[in-house]
Amino acid sequence: MTNSLSKTDLKKHRQQFPGLINKTYFNFGGQGTMPNTAFEAIIDTHKYIQQVGPFSGQINAWLNNQVNLLREAIATELGTTPKTITLTENVTAGCNIAMWGIDWHQGDRILMSDCEHPGIIATVEEIAQRFGVEVDICPIMETLNSGDPVAVIRSNLTENTRLVVLSHLLWNTGQVLPLKEIAQACHNYPAQKTIRVMVDAAQSVGSLCLNLPELEIDYYAFTGHKWLCGPAGVGGLYISQQAFPELNPTFIGWRGVEMDDRGKPVAWKQDGTKFEVATSAYPEYEGLRNAIATHQEWGDKSDRYQRICELSKYLWEQLQNIERVSCLKHTPPEAGLVSFQVAGREHKQLVNSLEQQGFLLRTIADPDCIRACVHYLTLPEEIDSLIAAIEKNI
Repeated sequence: MTNSLSKTDLKKHRQQFPGLINKTYFNFGGQGTMPNTAFEAIIDTHKYIQQVGPFSGQINAWLNNQVNLLREAIATELGTTPKTITLTENVTAGCNIAMWGIDWHQGDRILMSDCEHPGIIATVEEIAQRFGVEVDICPIMETLNSGDPVAVIRSNLTENTRLVVLSHLLWNTGQVLPLKEIAQACHNYPAQKTIRVMVDAAQSVGSLCLNLPELEIDYYAFTGHKWLCGPAGVGGLYISQQAFPELNPTFIGWRGVEMDDRGKPVAWKQDGTKFEVATSAYPEYEGLRNAIATHQEWGDKSDRYQRICELSKYLWEQLQNIERVSCLKHTPPEAGLVSFQVAGREHKQLVNSLEQQGFLLRTIADPDCIRACVHYLTLPEEIDSLIAAIEKNI
């Protein structure tokens, strides 16, 4: 494979990622490998906080500035403004802010795709039980290779649908959904109530080239510990300007309120901080900010996405040449997730065997398959080695 992008020497760039040493890593969709800059930023921040004083005017002002810098870095990656970003712990926390913040009424309906993560499914089910909300399941999985997901979603909307819940990049099949068209179908549905769209963006942030306002979606929940290769425990939620006034906070703390001179809460903040609660793991914030900066040293989000697509296509093509192996997607992937099946071989056993040989992948239960995650950090020769290992082990 010839890389059409000749940016910074990738092998030299990879030396900043100790998690790539002595293994061939294809699990970025589960958790990314942190760069040294992130490790160092976390440790240095802890040290600085203790040196200055964990609670002091100086350190509080410094932390406030650093938090704003992280918000700006995330907003740049997402093509939006800092005020639209709420900092959270992970994707599920962001989804919970959006879903529990809606003023639900008995008889309202949620339309959810059949490809969602268990954490989101469980939240939807609890909301349904607590508020008397009905849940409709939309058959998106069958549109992977044929069919129109926009038409399928449109046909499942009703006059009582309040929220559509789906993922941008499906974690199991690797399908990228046409979010803008889906959002337009929901917002233009011929009913009095606007149908909001909430997106699980666990696999898309740091993977796709994003401009969220252009997608016209309402809520977009993401994490920094997967494709952005940041530390676990830092994520975020994008809320559109149109959806923001409708959403109420469920968990409440000092970070989300304006206070008077006597320290009494007097109003909600009118940006993403409205949904933030209290003290967080601020050193990890610095870890994510530095991880993002490390990626940008190699190339911008468009460069990284282009390379991801080139490499995932290369893996997809090589898998086609292995007897008994079939990719779920019949055309080259539009992102870094490549899911495949091996006839006559138990997938869990194969993944365990590959891991013992230094190749890290994972299984998916529905559909039953193996998932390989290709990052811009992946080398073509790593793909070649994986292909050889699969051929040997089946």
